Amino acid sequence: MFGNPEQMAQAMRQFADMLSAPQGSGPVNWDMAKNIARHAVVAQGDPSVMEGERRQIVEALRLADLWLNEATTLPSGVSSPQAWSRSEWIENTVPIWRKLCEPIAERMVETMGGAIGGSGLPPEAQQMAGPLMGMLKQMGGMMVGQQIGQAIGSLAREVVGTTDIGLPLSDTAALLPGGIASFSEGLESPADEIRLYLALREAAHHRLFQHVPWLRSHLLGAVEEYAKGITVDTSALEEQIRGLDINNPEAIQEALSGGNLLKPEETERQKAALTRLETMLALVEGWVATVVDRAAEGKLPSAVALAETVRRRRATGGPAELTFGTLVGLELRPRRLREAAALWRSLESERGVEGRDALWGHPDLMPTADDLDDPEAFVRGEAAWDISQLETKPDDEGDQS
Repeated sequence: MFGNPEQMAQAMRQFADMLSAPQGSGPVNWDMAKNIARHAVVAQGDPSVMEGERRQIVEALRLADLWLNEATTLPSGVSSPQAWSRSEWIENTVPIWRKLCEPIAERMVETMGGAIGGSGLPPEAQQMAGPLMGMLKQMGGMMVGQQIGQAIGSLAREVVGTTDIGLPLSDTAALLPGGIASFSEGLESPADEIRLYLALREAAHHRLFQHVPWLRSHLLGAVEEYAKGITVDTSALEEQIRGLDINNPEAIQEALSGGNLLKPEETERQKAALTRLETMLALVEGWVATVVDRAAEGKLPSAVALAETVRRRRATGGPAELTFGTLVGLELRPRRLREAAALWRSLESERGVEGRDALWGHPDLMPTADDLDDPEAFVRGEAAWDISQLETKPDDEGDQS
């Protein structure tokens, strides 16, 4: 009657996890999501970090941070470098995952409940929707939590540090020995050079996000803006509900897990949010690549080859591409990353390191998507802006958002 006994037992355990979430804890049961993610990495082996590995990573991050002093005017963002296992990465990054995922998850669960109770459903479906509303919302939250847990578990097997997705998932700079080993497979570069190159990228990201206070909220704000436009395909939902057997919990769960059910309908507002998100992620990656290239020049013989490896990894779908593709359907185009790196290099050539980094002083100074299409025109524009004028000008002037 209930299908495979093992699957039924797993479903009951997950249902118990869902019910264990405290009231008012949000749309996602994060304890359940974290357990699913940890199970995914432990199932494939997740050894603890050995003392020798920890020492190598801490030394690499500290040396990388020293090299970056010559490549950027932004001060150090590395205070207590660490080495983590994959399970430790999951545990330590959940707070930022909550900020990143909950706007989407909350909107999906709310919209699902509203659509189910909508007046457009047939009378028999409306009668059933009333008593089922609360349970369906809970099951929708469980479904989202399962998906988030599985996604974080998959990413944990690929990441090398806390910044692979384009923004730091922790205030602590850290690298994963297991992630570095996976990244190194098939490469001919010496292990210490690979570790140091990845440490440069990690430390550069942390400098940027710790000393550009508006940047993290700008990226998270774009995700929240996208979430506001999420709607459920009510016609598909109506078809699912029409023949639903209230006495069959498996049928209810199957109806809610349909991939076509929760496809967002992209509005112009959402498209603008995605453009803003893609542009800023490209600018972050382009700046990091430029700064790391400069810091490694003449010191790290494998730097050029390793930079190409990182570019290929992103072009074929790295952690950043997987994260934002799954979360908001955003395809991070490799061309955008190349254009952003070219823009930062041109700015450095034209204005020097200080002039290049000064753009991070205010969001209105940053290049737009149109500027990435023509980097040289942006570089040939005004050599500098007076930030004090941006702060005192009337609100209705010069809005470049």
